[in-house]
Amino acid sequence: MGFLVWMLVFDANDLGKQFDIYRKWQDLRNEKQYYLDNIEVVKKDRAELMSSPALLEKFAREKYLMKRPGEDVFVLVPATAE
Repeated sequence: MGFLVWMLVFDANDLGKQFDIYRKWQDLRNEKQYYLDNIEVVKKDRAELMSSPALLEKFAREKYLMKRPGEDVFVLVPATAE
Protein backbone atom coordinates (compact mmCIF):
# COMPACT_ATOMS: atom_id res chain seq x y z
CA MET A 1 0.00 0.00 0.00
CA GLY A 2 2.84 2.35 0.88
CA PHE A 3 4.49 1.69 -2.48
CA LEU A 4 1.27 2.57 -4.31
CA VAL A 5 0.89 5.83 -2.38
CA TRP A 6 4.53 6.67 -3.07
CA MET A 7 4.10 6.07 -6.82
CA LEU A 8 0.86 8.08 -7.06
CA VAL A 9 1.88 11.08 -4.94
CA PHE A 10 5.59 11.43 -4.22
CA ASP A 11 7.34 9.95 -7.24
CA ALA A 12 8.91 12.14 -9.94
CA ASN A 13 6.31 10.82 -12.38
CA ASP A 14 3.31 11.06 -10.07
CA LEU A 15 -0.31 11.16 -11.17
CA GLY A 16 -0.45 14.98 -11.44
CA LYS A 17 2.59 15.14 -13.71
CA GLN A 18 1.24 12.36 -15.85
CA PHE A 19 -2.00 14.30 -16.28
CA ASP A 20 -0.05 17.49 -17.19
CA ILE A 21 2.02 15.56 -19.73
CA TYR A 22 -1.15 14.06 -21.25
CA ARG A 23 -2.81 17.49 -21.47
CA LYS A 24 0.30 18.97 -23.12
CA TRP A 25 0.34 16.08 -25.58
CA GLN A 26 -3.30 16.78 -26.48
CA ASP A 27 -2.52 20.49 -27.00
CA LEU A 28 0.40 19.62 -29.25
CA ARG A 29 -1.76 17.28 -31.32
CA ASN A 30 -4.33 20.06 -31.77
CA GLU A 31 -1.62 22.52 -32.77
CA LYS A 32 -0.23 20.01 -35.25
CA GLN A 33 -3.62 19.66 -36.91
CA TYR A 34 -4.03 23.46 -37.00
CA TYR A 35 -0.66 23.88 -38.74
CA LEU A 36 -1.32 21.05 -41.17
CA ASP A 37 -4.61 22.70 -42.15
CA ASN A 38 -2.87 26.06 -42.57
CA ILE A 39 -0.19 24.50 -44.76
CA GLU A 40 -2.87 23.43 -47.21
CA VAL A 41 -4.39 26.93 -47.26
CA VAL A 42 -0.99 28.55 -47.81
CA LYS A 43 -0.12 26.11 -50.61
CA LYS A 44 -3.40 26.94 -52.35
CA ASP A 45 -2.84 30.70 -51.96
CA ARG A 46 0.74 30.40 -53.17
CA ALA A 47 -0.28 28.46 -56.27
CA GLU A 48 -2.94 31.07 -56.99
CA LEU A 49 -0.50 33.97 -56.56
CA MET A 50 2.19 32.39 -58.70
CA SER A 51 -0.26 31.75 -61.52
CA SER A 52 -1.17 35.40 -62.01
CA PRO A 53 1.32 38.31 -62.08
CA ALA A 54 -1.51 40.78 -61.40
CA LEU A 55 -2.50 38.96 -58.19
CA LEU A 56 1.15 38.73 -57.13
CA GLU A 57 1.58 42.48 -57.61
CA LYS A 58 -1.64 43.21 -55.70
CA PHE A 59 -0.51 40.98 -52.83
CA ALA A 60 2.94 42.62 -52.69
CA ARG A 61 1.45 46.10 -52.72
CA GLU A 62 -1.11 45.39 -49.99
CA LYS A 63 0.89 43.17 -47.68
CA TYR A 64 4.42 44.54 -48.00
CA LEU A 65 3.65 48.10 -49.16
CA MET A 66 5.77 47.68 -52.27
CA LYS A 67 5.59 50.32 -54.97
CA ARG A 68 6.77 51.06 -58.46
CA PRO A 69 9.60 53.53 -59.01
CA GLY A 70 8.34 57.12 -58.94
CA GLU A 71 5.15 56.13 -57.13
CA ASP A 72 4.09 57.38 -53.70
CA VAL A 73 2.38 55.11 -51.19
CA PHE A 74 0.08 56.55 -48.53
CA VAL A 75 -0.84 54.34 -45.61
CA LEU A 76 -4.02 55.36 -43.84
CA VAL A 77 -4.09 54.41 -40.18
CA PRO A 78 -7.39 54.83 -38.33
CA ALA A 79 -7.19 57.16 -35.32
CA THR A 80 -7.58 55.45 -31.99
CA ALA A 81 -10.19 56.81 -29.63
CA GLU A 82 -8.46 57.48 -26.31
